[in-house]
Amino acid sequence: MPEKSIKLTDPSALRGYAHPLRMSLLGLLRREGPMTATRAAAALGDNVPNCSFHLRQLAKYGLVERVPGADARERPWQATAPSTAWDDDSDDPAMRAAADQLTTVVVGQHMRRAEAYLAMRAGEPAEWRRAAGVSDALLYCTPSELVELVGQIDALLERFDARRADPASRPEGSRAVQLVYLAMPLAPLPTGEVDRR
Repeated sequence: MPEKSIKLTDPSALRGYAHPLRMSLLGLLRREGPMTATRAAAALGDNVPNCSFHLRQLAKYGLVERVPGADARERPWQATAPSTAWDDDSDDPAMRAAADQLTTVVVGQHMRRAEAYLAMRAGEPAEWRRAAGVSDALLYCTPSELVELVGQIDALLERFDARRADPASRPEGSRAVQLVYLAMPLAPLPTGEVDRR
């Protein structure tokens, strides 16, 4: 995966990616590395023809590609980049609608993963229960300050990038962890009400 991120720049690509199974397939390839549609279907509890179809759709948008297999019959897929990006600030109504659709599916995927973690949390070792968690913060900032803050968070996370691509660089006892943060302005309160948060 030579590219750090692949950027989707047209509404059809955004809508094409906005499918829960496609996101799950791409996430699986990013986390586990190249694999066949058969192995991906087994990992996701889906059927092979369905996974094959959705992998081909992901390839159409440049998100996955074929790689050489162990033999002539094996046809694995790999992600083309470790992350996907798109713009949320387009003036084009079709682009804005497609970006909103994709962002909605992404947030839904994160919520389902959080719910799945909460359902299994009791079975996790105490050290992982202590380390994981949910938190939020209320900030008052300008748009440029928020851009700066998100950039600083991204810079902190870069120290873990090599571990994603190189399993040998992962410390003993490490696991895949998903850190999700949402940066979104709150709606203004109706006139006369005071925010006491």
